[in-house]
Amino acid sequence: MFEQFLQKLIVPADTKIAMLILDGLGGLPRTLGGKTELETAHTPNLDALALKSALGFTLPIGPGIATGSGPGHLAIFGFDPLKYEIGRGALEALGVDFELGPEDVAARGNFCSLDEQGRLTDRRAGRLPTEESTKLIEMLRAIHIDGVEIFLEPVKEHRFVFVMRGTGLRDTLTETDPLKVGVDPMPVKALHPDAEKAAAVANKFIQQANQMLKGLQPANGIMLRGFASFPEMPQYTEIFKLHAAAIAVNGIYRGVARLVGMDVLPVPGTSLADEFSTLEKFWPEYDFFYLHFKKTDTCGESGDFDGKVAAIEEFDAQLPRLLALNPDVVIVGGDHSSPAVLKSHSWHPVPLLLYGRNVRADGIAEFGERVCNLGSLGIMPAKHVIPLALANAGRVAKYGA
Repeated sequence: MFEQFLQKLIVPADTKIAMLILDGLGGLPRTLGGKTELETAHTPNLDALALKSALGFTLPIGPGIATGSGPGHLAIFGFDPLKYEIGRGALEALGVDFELGPEDVAARGNFCSLDEQGRLTDRRAGRLPTEESTKLIEMLRAIHIDGVEIFLEPVKEHRFVFVMRGTGLRDTLTETDPLKVGVDPMPVKALHPDAEKAAAVANKFIQQANQMLKGLQPANGIMLRGFASFPEMPQYTEIFKLHAAAIAVNGIYRGVARLVGMDVLPVPGTSLADEFSTLEKFWPEYDFFYLHFKKTDTCGESGDFDGKVAAIEEFDAQLPRLLALNPDVVIVGGDHSSPAVLKSHSWHPVPLLLYGRNVRADGIAEFGERVCNLGSLGIMPAKHVIPLALANAGRVAKYGA
């Protein structure tokens, strides 16, 4: 495979790479012919960096395929997301430092809102505050199911980790989130006969949890998605010879970074400014940094065009703090697109900026979807960004005589 081929060409170098991921960065205009969120935002620092950079787009999976956060990140981290299929549950569990065992099956849980007929009215329970969801998790920990152990861990806002541990459990299960409101959540179904026990356990837990939550508002139900066991992945230190660090607040992004061998750094708070403070603090200790910004995706999925614009401007204001550290290579991009007009992840290519002293700059003093169409990077598979960054950082030797 390509990563094993690349591994043979990696050479050491005293250079630093920074990858800045604005989750769900790509967007669409509110009106035909208008500007996207990125094009609308006032981004003097990104525009100045774009002038000295190469621009283009990434495709996490392929044309026409909307991508989840897990495979989107695996791709931007340099791995083939079709080869390494990893459920969201395992990533969420790793993201909160839960030690998954060989008999564990994990899932990402959502608190949700149901009407009197049991139909979904809000898939995220109004993005329940973390302190409220933590209290509900404490209550649900009283649930007991014979023959298995159940573990629950709060993540952030409406999200939590659900883990079942016991013999004979398999992760080939359907999800309960129908991805739309006005309908009932779906039951967990086994996709293979050996997963029947796990399906029964998950359904029993959901039934008991919903009974305990009945009458509460806004969180009076739960859904489970992304069932997964512990996956084995190549490590950054082995494949890319990088001493890599991850700076992220949300669990799944910490989880996928830990899965590929990055050190997940402690962040003193939850703001973007806190993340950049962590970057500055640990800058001398690592040669690769991944920094994740969630708010762009949150606003996109909520249909908040202006909020996504403001989030991009918030990011732009922090960017000089990285540039003051004189990184050798900077990647600015996303794991997927989340246009506010669609209120969801989408299949659209994701804007990409690559800066470095060896980069052939396009000389375009703007960063947005239209100008990325003019960039020299074109539309590339997201998994090729890391090899390109390594080459521009002087870390890839010549192939062949």
